[in-house]
Amino acid sequence: MQANWKTAESVAIGHPDKVCDQISDMILDECLKQDPNTRAAIETMGGHGVINVCGELTTEAYVNVQDIVRDVYEKAGYDPNTIGILVNIVQQSPEIAGGVDVGGAGDQGIMIGYACNETPEFMPKEVMLARKLTMAIGQHDGKSQVTLDEEGNIKAIITSICAQAGVDYDYILNRVTGELFEDIEAGELNKIWLQNPNGEWEIGGFEADTGLTGRKLAVDNYGPNIPLGGGAFSGKDATKVDRSAAYMARKIAVDYVNMGADEAFVKLAYAIGKAEPVMAVVAITDKTGTTYEQIKGYDLTPAGIIDRLKLREPQFYETAKYGHFGRGFTWDKPTS
Repeated sequence: MQANWKTAESVAIGHPDKVCDQISDMILDECLKQDPNTRAAIETMGGHGVINVCGELTTEAYVNVQDIVRDVYEKAGYDPNTIGILVNIVQQSPEIAGGVDVGGAGDQGIMIGYACNETPEFMPKEVMLARKLTMAIGQHDGKSQVTLDEEGNIKAIITSICAQAGVDYDYILNRVTGELFEDIEAGELNKIWLQNPNGEWEIGGFEADTGLTGRKLAVDNYGPNIPLGGGAFSGKDATKVDRSAAYMARKIAVDYVNMGADEAFVKLAYAIGKAEPVMAVVAITDKTGTTYEQIKGYDLTPAGIIDRLKLREPQFYETAKYGHFGRGFTWDKPTS
């Protein structure tokens, strides 16, 4: 019986989609260092020798986009001299800017926040385990996946890692044994850990596949077992509630679990150009069941969220690597 089993995946920093996320967010960070009021909506697409950066950027900062692309590409494990770079960036539409200038949301949408007591990070266990595997993978194109049964026991582990620069599975295993595999005997581990189940592969990254900003939404959020709300995060400044309100929803959910809930599921909804959300509710689950409340006591305007979570500070490149939640960011920490 597998009805209550859960599976989550994570992708390494050399995965093409994640490379694009990192490029978009590094451009944002570099702008924020010079101009905290930068507005950005940067999309990156790469594949087969070319990386294309496109979008909107309104800022007093000057950055060399091509240099940023090459820097991120190298940090992800690739030779920056092997790619061509195309840049097509313009200013934000004045029609969108008009609503943002007076404190309104930069778009409409529904944002989800979630927290649970399964792990110290207030995150689903399967998500954290898969993430630890990809952190161990390092600078490779690759993915991990972990399946748990209804009691939280590990039933399947999958790692698919490009061997372009050589892969030492013993090294990966040793890095995570104490946290991930400590309760699994070696013989059983060999049965449940599928290493490159489609066979060894050496052609990876943009040589083999395309990548695009915002294509790993479940990985960036809470895994496939928690519903998603709005759009992608990377490349967007905090006036975009797709990002800022999702972070605030997470903050609220963490507060509820820290106060004793087993699980908290927050939903915020906004209208473009309007500051206050049109919906702010939380579902709180504990041993007595699930109750629903209107959220009170938080400033949920874009300006209030930006101030509370310090979202004009450069920090977003790190969020683009291994998920935006459960990694010790301001929005992951309970209100003291």
